[in-house]
Amino acid sequence: MYLASWFVFTLLLLGLTLARSHPYRFSRFLAFESILSLIFLNARVWFHDPFRWYQLLSWSFLAGSLLLAGWGFTLIKTRGNPEGDFEDTTRLITTGVYRYIRHPLYSSLITFALGAFLKSPSWAGAVLVLTTVLGAVLTARIEEGHNLERFGEDYREYMERTSRFLPYIY
Repeated sequence: MYLASWFVFTLLLLGLTLARSHPYRFSRFLAFESILSLIFLNARVWFHDPFRWYQLLSWSFLAGSLLLAGWGFTLIKTRGNPEGDFEDTTRLITTGVYRYIRHPLYSSLITFALGAFLKSPSWAGAVLVLTTVLGAVLTARIEEGHNLERFGEDYREYMERTSRFLPYIY
């Protein structure tokens, strides 16, 4: 049952990926597919022993991920002045969470992957976290090239004063 459900969701993700024309669609697919796989890998223990320390840590990462994503999406919508697709902002966002990191949405994917991994740590789960990170890094690099073309020197200066995913570190 889990494998069949995973397969259906994978096909849906692949369909959404193929329907988009962004140059980073496949690297983003890698990140989302890895997270989906982590969820299904650990689905049986998702709510097992809910007050164990590792479950509480896991839920902290998952909740933090959702807050980070919500904050990032809100800023894109309210300050980015998107044209068409919500990602196609016409203004560079440098406030809120974007004051510290350039890619809060991809940071939230990595954070979510860590939270899902902590539900039941395993070697397979660790590989999936690493592929999530790889997908996020590749996507961010491609997107940064696009943003340099779109926003020019303003984006270059923004890159110099912010981190990619983790404030003051990376």
